Amino acid sequence: MRAPNGFGTVARLSGNRRRPFIIKKVTGWNDKGHPIYEIIGYAATREEGLIILSEYNRDPWDVDRAKITLQQLFDLWKEKKAPKLGASNRASMTSAYKYCAPLGNKPYKQIRSYQMQETIDTCGKSYSTQAAIKNLWGHLDRFALEMDIINRCFSDLLTSDPVPPTQKQPFTDDEVNTVWKHQNEPWVDSVLVFLYSGWRISELLSMKKSDVDLQAGTMKGGTKTKAGKDRVVPIHSKIRPLVERRMNEPGSYLFSYNGKQCSQSQYRLFWADFMKAWGMDHTPHECRHTFRTRLDRAGANQKCCDLLMGHVSKDTGNRVYNHKTLDELKAAVELVE
Repeated sequence: MRAPNGFGTVARLSGNRRRPFIIKKVTGWNDKGHPIYEIIGYAATREEGLIILSEYNRDPWDVDRAKITLQQLFDLWKEKKAPKLGASNRASMTSAYKYCAPLGNKPYKQIRSYQMQETIDTCGKSYSTQAAIKNLWGHLDRFALEMDIINRCFSDLLTSDPVPPTQKQPFTDDEVNTVWKHQNEPWVDSVLVFLYSGWRISELLSMKKSDVDLQAGTMKGGTKTKAGKDRVVPIHSKIRPLVERRMNEPGSYLFSYNGKQCSQSQYRLFWADFMKAWGMDHTPHECRHTFRTRLDRAGANQKCCDLLMGHVSKDTGNRVYNHKTLDELKAAVELVE
């Protein structure tokens, strides 16, 4: 029995729900005409296996599993897997590789957890870089496991410095009252909008007037994460007059400076003057922490808080099934005094 022309180049999927699905290809035929298989990888579900199978058949991975080096695996991972990550995460992983590169010529299946850990311990960087290196080893291990290069993930044993406790200090109620006393002074309105809406500095300064709907009583904006982009935040009744006044000023941005978008560097000069004049020591981002803290203190619904802040709910029930209306978001915002 002979294989049809080109049959050996096409991978197949086998398995069932009681055991891992196996992606394999025919590499030859024995004397009895039975196919000889080479395992390409494993998948936990049929759907995952079909995705791997489709990718392999479209562009077969031609590697010697026993000899593939860290550098070769990383290059293949960048081609096959990295494009599925977000731009920021992808850049972080690529940057982290330079700390792993000294092991680049070593066969990947020979690399052990103590060697991976050493790349973290000797990087000489902060917790964020250490976490990126650890994350990269996890990605590479899972990819190597999928390709049957390894049979266990040593990256599961890795550790990195924990995220330090936040040093952010919310505004006190007395400090918020102090800001209100200066509301008619130039640019102080922006501080109050920060305090009552939770925007990041980049989000508020890039917000255009077209993103503000006074009829609906909302502002739309957001950056950084999928959950945070294009989020809608109701305009608190206390800051609505400030927003309306800004909407009547020249310029396409809500907070324009000389008719153009105000840069962060320019805004921080305004901010430094405020802090000095008021005897305070806060950053613009601490307004966001203040908004979240005051929502919590007022007993706002957790899902509403997540939506207003642009965060993903941690529990599945809230994340998947809990839908909130605009009226409910408005009610949550108005809880902040």
